[in-house]
Amino acid sequence: MPATLSVLVTGSGGRVGRAVCAELLRRGHRVRGFDLRPTPGLDDARTGDLKDVKALREAAEGMTGLVHLAAVPDDADFMSLLLPNNVVGLFNVMEAAREAGIGRVVLASTGQMVSGHEGPWPVTPEMPGTPTNWYASTKALAEAAGCQYARRHGMKVVALRLGWCPRDQSHIDQIKKGIFGQDIYLSSRDAGRLFACALETQVEFKYACCFGTSKPIEKPRFCIESAKRLLGYEPQDRWPQGAEEAGKV
Repeated sequence: MPATLSVLVTGSGGRVGRAVCAELLRRGHRVRGFDLRPTPGLDDARTGDLKDVKALREAAEGMTGLVHLAAVPDDADFMSLLLPNNVVGLFNVMEAAREAGIGRVVLASTGQMVSGHEGPWPVTPEMPGTPTNWYASTKALAEAAGCQYARRHGMKVVALRLGWCPRDQSHIDQIKKGIFGQDIYLSSRDAGRLFACALETQVEFKYACCFGTSKPIEKPRFCIESAKRLLGYEPQDRWPQGAEEAGKV
C-alpha cells in the first residue's frame, strides 16, 4: 500500500473532480479541494478561482500531491474564458505547486489533443498531436508546461489525456449515437482510479503523458498501454457502465 498522500484537487466539485476525491479518500489519502464553491463530501474544501494567487498558494501549503482539473472544459471564447482559466490559471497552479514543494503533479489533458487524427488506431501518446480547437490547444500547453516543470524543478508530472467522461444527459445521448464515442468512453469511476494510480505509482520517470479510457466496445482508439505500464491502471468499466452517474454534479 502506498504511503498516505496529501493531495490538492483543483476543480474538485466537477464531474471528474468528485470522482477523484472519492477514490483518493477510499484509498485512505488526505484530500483538499479547491473550487469556486465548497465541494460536497470534503471536510477540507477551499474556495477561490484560478486567478486568486493567494488562495492557490494557501491551498497548496502542506500538500505532497496535486491533481489539476479546474479549467474551462470545452472550446470557448479564448480571450474571455480560455486564456484566464486554462492558460493563466495553469501558470498560477503550477507556480503554487512549485513554491509549496509539491513533488507529484497530475494534469488533466484531453483526448481532443488528437481530435484531428484519422487513423491508424489506436493513437499513441508518441504520435503528433492534432488538436482542432483552442481548448485542445490550451491542453497542449498544459502538457508542455508539465514537461518543463518536471525537468526544471524536479517534479514528477503526469499528463492524462482523458477519454469522453460525460457530464450530462446531452453527452450520454451523443455517445449513444456511435461506436467511436463508446470506444473512447471514460466512466467517472475509472477516471478516479486513473488519477489515483498516477499519484501512487512508484515507477521512476520525470514526465509521462498517457491516454485514459474505460474498456472499448469494439476496438481501442486511444492506446492506454503506457497508463497500464507506468501507472498500474486497469479500467474496470465498459460503456454504458457508470454513465447513469452523469448529471449528478
